[in-house]
Amino acid sequence: MKVYVLSSGSEGNATYIETENLKLIIDLGRNAKYIKTKLAEINVNPAEIDYILISHTHKDHTSALKTFVGKYKTKVLLSQEMFYDLSDLKDYDNIIIYDEDIYLKDLKITPIKSSHDAPDARNFIIENANHSIVYVTDTGYVNRKYFEMLRNKEIYLFESNHDIEMLMNGPYPKWLKTRVVGSFGHLSNKDSAFYLCKLIGENTKQVVLMHLSHINNTEEIALNTLKDTLKEYNVEFNNYKCAKRSEITEVLK
Repeated sequence: MKVYVLSSGSEGNATYIETENLKLIIDLGRNAKYIKTKLAEINVNPAEIDYILISHTHKDHTSALKTFVGKYKTKVLLSQEMFYDLSDLKDYDNIIIYDEDIYLKDLKITPIKSSHDAPDARNFIIENANHSIVYVTDTGYVNRKYFEMLRNKEIYLFESNHDIEMLMNGPYPKWLKTRVVGSFGHLSNKDSAFYLCKLIGENTKQVVLMHLSHINNTEEIALNTLKDTLKEYNVEFNNYKCAKRSEITEVLK
């Protein structure tokens, strides 16, 4: 598998995954022009995308969906609750409703429930032959019942949204601060690092920290928090970086 994070943050989120037999995008934030431009940077024609997999219906994950699907007739994978919440999505012939495991050619996708203030928000475990990706973002916590499923995967695309001190001392109104740190909000750097310490295993090759707030976080703080937490829990792992808001990550394989 090849993986590129096309955009990550409150402005918009999109992640491209390619196998020998299909091309898929997880979420489609930003706008269709942005997505087309970023795909061109990795020599991918938008018309070649086989599927768009939706994690939840917030605009930073779906804002390009209507235009993109209208133009390219791409098949959209989403849950029934998400479909009901996306009133602009009318291309019924290209809608695929998921609930349990999804099998697409040489790809298996296992949706798991996330904890976010959107209808039926999901995260994913994505597997191709002996290769594996965990996609965890936009969640207030990770349910312990999923730990065994999430453990010892090759690539972790994992939310590290905010530094708690920056958030609490920052410009957000009180209600928004409460939302972000709540159980239906976003993972802090410390929570993200704690979960990764529990999940990283001998098969793990790469961690990419996702959905960093440009107001309540910095790459340096997020990376240092993960570094310090790994050391605290005696986990030897050093291959991690942050996804960018408007730059594609180097290819992850």
